[in-house]
Amino acid sequence: MKTVRRLIYGEVLSSIALVALGFLALFFFFDLVDELQYLGKNSGIGDSIYQIRHALLYVALLIPNHLYELLPISVLIGTIFVMARLAQSSEYTILRTSGLGPWRALNLLLWLGAFFVALSFVVGDYIAPASERAAQLLKARYQSKITVGQTGAWLKEKQANNNFIVNVNELSPDNEMHGVRIYEFNSKGRIVSTTEAPVAVFSFDAAWLLRNVTHTEFDVTNAANGAGASPQQVKVNRTVVDSFRWPTEISTEMVSVALLKPERMATLDLFNYIRHLEANGQTSQRYEIEFWRKVFYPLSCLVMVMLALPFAYLHFRSGGITGYVFAGVMIGISFFLLNNVFGFIGNLRSWQPWLAAATPGLIYMAVSMGAFGWLVLKR
Repeated sequence: MKTVRRLIYGEVLSSIALVALGFLALFFFFDLVDELQYLGKNSGIGDSIYQIRHALLYVALLIPNHLYELLPISVLIGTIFVMARLAQSSEYTILRTSGLGPWRALNLLLWLGAFFVALSFVVGDYIAPASERAAQLLKARYQSKITVGQTGAWLKEKQANNNFIVNVNELSPDNEMHGVRIYEFNSKGRIVSTTEAPVAVFSFDAAWLLRNVTHTEFDVTNAANGAGASPQQVKVNRTVVDSFRWPTEISTEMVSVALLKPERMATLDLFNYIRHLEANGQTSQRYEIEFWRKVFYPLSCLVMVMLALPFAYLHFRSGGITGYVFAGVMIGISFFLLNNVFGFIGNLRSWQPWLAAATPGLIYMAVSMGAFGWLVLKR
């Protein structure tokens, strides 16, 4: 059995590596062509000019994220190719007569799929988020900022009896926040104060350090008159200070997830951001779907190896293997598209986040089990 395992694992691993390398080279080329339009541009800060070496480094930093997205498709195509080739050369028939039954073969491939589940989790949860952030900061060094839309990111936090609405216009390559505005509201929804600062940095003691701060307080009092009415009078106190420390639980990761795409963040960062949104009464449907997608997506590697096993039990002559590999490519692309479509539909229709994230995998698992039962067990 060790010889069979060594044979199949060696063939499948080399095939998957070759397929993944081909996909990554293709995406690397497309990303590099897309970056050519930015060459020679200056951010306006010093003599920072975007050169070809910067573009190559930026594109290289995007590779882990592409690997995370393409790993299930690569596992499917590589495994289908090996299983179909073994069936075409009658090697798999010899393995079957030597005692490699359907359930033993499935167990063999599931252990291989478990390895890719772990690899996908490590790449998607640790390597890809770090490299994506490094890539965005590198790009921002020559575009001078990371921002979304015209007004940047908006966040909300509740402290004691007051609510705070925070606006961060952009994030610099030095991890500084630019264009920071903080609006404080009391329990009745009335504005209490505003704080504006051109620059703010994250502190290590759960606080932000704001520079060149303009702090405005609104003091509302009631002035009774003879008619018994109590018209409100507002006193505005404005102060300007060089620095101001604002205690907050809004961390660097929370600002990053508001400015960057949520699917590029780590699972733990998404979970903490969802808890922050729920604690402050904000909708978290989109981020919950992305969180569950991050949980279920690595498990799709198990589904892919289950889909590939029935190809070993097909009977065909030379020339037919190309069609089966093409079918594997189509199945992988359809899974990728369905996974994205269900995320958008679940967000629009307010489905349960875990259901929207798990449905594509469940559908393809049912298909794989049906194919396994029909081609492997019934024939």
